[in-house]
Amino acid sequence: MLMQTQEARLSALREELKRRGLDGFVVPISDEHMSEYIGAYAQRLQWLTGFGGSAGTAVVLQDKAAIFTDGRYTVQVREQVDGKLFAYESVPATSPAKWLGENAPEGATIGYDAWLHSKGWAEAAARALEKKGARLVPVGDNPIDAVWADRPQPSGAPALVHQDAHSGRSSADKRAEVADWLKAEGHDAAVIAALDSVAWLLNLRGTDVDRTPVALAYVIAHADGTAELFIGEDKVTPELTQHLGNAVTIRPRAGFEAALAGLAGKTVAVDPNFGVAAIFHALEGAGAKPVAARDPTILPRAVKNPVEQQGHRDAQARDGAAITRYLHWLSVEGPRGGLDELSAAARLRAFRDADPALRDLSFDTISAAGPHAALPHYRVDEDSNIPIAPGSIYLCDSGGQYIDGTTDITRTVWIGPGEPSPEQKDRNTRVLKGHIAIARAVFPQGTVGGQLDAFARQFLWAAGVDYAHGTGHGVGSFLSVHEGPQRIAKITGAQPGSDQELLAGMILSNEPGYYKEGAYGIRIENLVLTEKREIAGAEGDYLGFETLTFAPIDRALVEPALLTAEEREWWNTYHADVLRILSPRLEGEVLEWLKDACRPL
Repeated sequence: MLMQTQEARLSALREELKRRGLDGFVVPISDEHMSEYIGAYAQRLQWLTGFGGSAGTAVVLQDKAAIFTDGRYTVQVREQVDGKLFAYESVPATSPAKWLGENAPEGATIGYDAWLHSKGWAEAAARALEKKGARLVPVGDNPIDAVWADRPQPSGAPALVHQDAHSGRSSADKRAEVADWLKAEGHDAAVIAALDSVAWLLNLRGTDVDRTPVALAYVIAHADGTAELFIGEDKVTPELTQHLGNAVTIRPRAGFEAALAGLAGKTVAVDPNFGVAAIFHALEGAGAKPVAARDPTILPRAVKNPVEQQGHRDAQARDGAAITRYLHWLSVEGPRGGLDELSAAARLRAFRDADPALRDLSFDTISAAGPHAALPHYRVDEDSNIPIAPGSIYLCDSGGQYIDGTTDITRTVWIGPGEPSPEQKDRNTRVLKGHIAIARAVFPQGTVGGQLDAFARQFLWAAGVDYAHGTGHGVGSFLSVHEGPQRIAKITGAQPGSDQELLAGMILSNEPGYYKEGAYGIRIENLVLTEKREIAGAEGDYLGFETLTFAPIDRALVEPALLTAEEREWWNTYHADVLRILSPRLEGEVLEWLKDACRPL
């Protein structure tokens, strides 16, 4: 039935393209803000193809179509998308632009929605098509919307005020910092298109996108410290109006494009990673001068102030108690059998829901049993759900959006009875050693995340194995769980952010892993706060990490003989801290279980 639906939808789109005189169309997973997570109204690729991942693109021609995903989704795309309708293409081995250059008919007209693509992508695709005498043209409105009869409307939920007690800085203070930057760079204004940047700058939040507490809006920030907020009129409450004050003018979201035309003659900063091609087109068409520049809120947003840092600590402690209740429950129910990935994820959500400060999950829980644990970005649904078998590895990567902080934690556990294999213990212990190496790292000011990446991989490399994802990503403060610009990852052109200097106040994940395809997977993840380190006799300024996440790590998967004395000391100190921080929040059987889980190695 699902595949029949895909075929009917693809056929309807092709008819609509014919009606418009288009020979093809490009369908990304994207919204008008280039968000990682998007609202249901923007899930055009999923509607067309059935693919439910968070990164991918389809290209539809009249006689063929292809779907492009990276290595994270090799298995998932084949489970969800009909290979008779869409050829499976792997990124970065190829790309939609390259494929179009090879497959578009001579002289073809290929459409794209300029509100869903970057200017750089559009230029690269146009160049690829030129070789075939074909051209890329922006569409006036998205043709998928014309054939998607029951397409959801964008959320009309009200925007919410994020109080200074949680933000640690007023919106006026943040806008003044942006204004100083604009004046220093010689710009008149900046377009703030990323939803989490809008939320941070104006101290507002929302419920328009699952897992990320943002409101659909744009901001034009001016060099005099004023700003214009473009937001749905149904989202504006008296509380929001009072909060924003006279220096922020509230305008209808539908008026954003026209307002860009009003910037004629002005120099306007636009971040090409979040400002879509349509924004550049509108500014250029009006006679403004758009300048590609990093969003001026990104770096100050990444450096958490003391209020945000303490909020994270508080949220992590409550989240750690929920995780501990869950791990105890797994230790009891797992060996009995009868659990599956969905029921386990639901139970974890119930433990988190007991906290009144929880607003949402920070991403869809990765509840992965057996071979599914070998898929780093696996997402369980009714079709993929499998039992959590006794005598196997289970991996759970999850997080919560709390009013005072965003959490992200992975624990890999052995579900008894029986013992893990020597190989499983060896691989898990090597992952643990890499995790400890990052947690204990001390490094000079000026170090970039990419320089630390090998600290985590060295023990796996020594055994001839590795993992294909980054070691750490930035995390927001009651905002996106994946926040730039900082990142701990191999320094390659495909890993933006790995060349960002790490600064005191930045929060990152620490999550090395190992994945044996078709068998099992391991990941150990805590969040860490970059902080200054005082070293006697140090020649220069040095940094290190404060661990923020506290929950026991499964000792059943650890081979103590592989740990050094320093690593054992880290383990024992960490678990003493887990017990100290979480004990006041737990009682009864859970507390007794925690005491046992935290005993020294």
